[in-house]
Amino acid sequence: MLEQLAQRINEVGALQTKLVLLIGRPGSGKSALIGALAKQHGLRVMNVGAALGRQLAAMSQRQRALQANVVLRDLADEHAEGDLLLLDNLELLFDRSLKLDPLDLLKRHAHGRRVVAVWPGELREGRLVYAEMGHPEYQDYGLDGLVPFEIESLG
Repeated sequence: MLEQLAQRINEVGALQTKLVLLIGRPGSGKSALIGALAKQHGLRVMNVGAALGRQLAAMSQRQRALQANVVLRDLADEHAEGDLLLLDNLELLFDRSLKLDPLDLLKRHAHGRRVVAVWPGELREGRLVYAEMGHPEYQDYGLDGLVPFEIESLG
């Protein structure tokens, strides 16, 4: 599976949006797979929730909403190695108080470099979903401009 992922990452280099999303059920091995990819290439995986949360913790709620995008961009620049950025634990991006569009944000990061991100939701009927309908953080997206990499289970 690691080789298939590496091949997919190489293929996205020619696309406008170079975003590969690792998609699978909880416990399917998404974090383990991105960790193995990082190890294989001598890279670090950015824990978005921990890194972004640390930076935003000292700010007021209003400042968080205004600065979250800028702080994430700076963190991504620090964590990217060459033209590859690996992201995990994206749940904080869905916090409604930050007023972010998580998928659009990931796509923007993937214009200038290849980005591999662990999607914290699932793929349902050809759509990316985060949370359940009715939940305040619920999001539903089409797959346009994305390269999904589905994981059934890591065995």
